[in-house]
Amino acid sequence: MSRQQISYTDGPIEGVTLKTLSPHEDRRGWLVELFRDDEMPAEQRPAMAYVSETLPGVARGPHEHADQTDYFAFVGPGEFMLYLWDARSGSPTLGRRMKIAVGASNKQGVIVPPGVVHAYKNVGPVPGWVFNGPNRLFAGRGRREPIDEIRHEDRPDSPFVFD
Repeated sequence: MSRQQISYTDGPIEGVTLKTLSPHEDRRGWLVELFRDDEMPAEQRPAMAYVSETLPGVARGPHEHADQTDYFAFVGPGEFMLYLWDARSGSPTLGRRMKIAVGASNKQGVIVPPGVVHAYKNVGPVPGWVFNGPNRLFAGRGRREPIDEIRHEDRPDSPFVFD
C-alpha cells in the first residue's frame, strides 16, 4: 500500500513519546527541565538545539526525516496543534494519526522518531516558540551532508492534511 492510499485514523503511534513538562515556579517566574540525559535513550539524545518562533495561524510541516529523531518542547508562549502521522512501512501503528494541543497551557516534550511525519500550527493569538533538540546535526558535521528532510507541505496530493 502506498502512502497515497493510506487512510489515517486517530490513535497512539509506536515510538512517539509524550512527556508533560512541569514548571518549577517561584517569585521570579518559572523554570522547566526540557530533557535530562538520564531520562532519554542514548540514540535519541540531542546533537544540537534550536528555538524557532512561529507566528499566529502559521504551520510548519508536514515533513519527516529518514534518520533523524526530533525532540520538541512546547512550553510557551503560544498554543500549538501538533500533528503526527505514522507512515513507516512495517510499523505496527502504520496509518495512525495523533493530534495534540500543546504549548503554554499544556507544556509537553515530544520525541518524534524517523519516518513519523510531523507538523505543528500556531493556533493562538501570539507568536509561539518551539525548542527542538534533534539527535543529528543539520546537514551533518560542518554542514557538508545532504539535509535529512522530506517535505510534504507543498505537495497538492499529500495525504498529510490538517483538519
